[in-house]
Amino acid sequence: MLGKSSLYVVATPIGNLNDISLRALDILKTVDVVAVEHIQNSKYLLTTHGISVPLISLHQHNEVEVTNKILTLLAEGKNVALISDAGTPAISDPGAILVQQIRAKGYPVIPIPGANAAICALSAAGITDPHFFFYGFLPTKSMARQRELVKFKSQSYPAIFYEAPHRIIECIEDMIEVFGASRTLTLARELTKVFETIHVSSLAETLSWLKSDIYQQKGEFVLILSGTEKNDKSQVSEQAHDTLKYLLAELPLKQAVKLATAITGENKNTLYQLALHLKQPNHSE
Repeated sequence: MLGKSSLYVVATPIGNLNDISLRALDILKTVDVVAVEHIQNSKYLLTTHGISVPLISLHQHNEVEVTNKILTLLAEGKNVALISDAGTPAISDPGAILVQQIRAKGYPVIPIPGANAAICALSAAGITDPHFFFYGFLPTKSMARQRELVKFKSQSYPAIFYEAPHRIIECIEDMIEVFGASRTLTLARELTKVFETIHVSSLAETLSWLKSDIYQQKGEFVLILSGTEKNDKSQVSEQAHDTLKYLLAELPLKQAVKLATAITGENKNTLYQLALHLKQPNHSE
């Protein structure tokens, strides 16, 4: 039984329509209104499960306006569910503004967990590192995309990205430009669907594989980029480099290295070697 005046954030399938929880179906059957990303897509899901409920469209271009409408519905004592086209709302999808405003007004926001493409891909990737960084969609332009990717150059844990089919080739090319050809990539496409594919190889091999089969370039992609080897201490992040540089301007070398290590968590010996390099008389930047 539902409470009064609550927003339910409901995860829906990312492909296979059976990947929806019994609780999610119960919620969607009993709320007064469902806010959806695209009405036709969501109507197909709901009809498949025998659900008939009023729908309201909420997407990135009207989220503020529709949030006000939903606040009015909640003030009238109604319950509202939020779903996206696939997966968990507000995760690389619209909904975060709505949730923020509903919570700010004091109404309950209740998550109904379910499918998520990033976690689905990670569970089948065989990656043993207990940590990962979820980024979502990279910028659409190559230069901006490379600027974002550089931030992960010295990261030791995997990073998860989403990518669209019409950008997948140039995205992999940019990754090669930033990380080199040998970094390992897990590419997962069409998860839970008929043509589900999970491919693990180097960036260079992944690019060749994609170019050799145009059908592998179709669908929605999750990309899991491996981190640097944990025993590879040769790389220093831009943050650590700048931190050490500023400390060296004010402190003796050993003290600067000690503080930079504590601040950044980088390898002390690597920072010490970098400090010696930065202190060389002929060094300039």
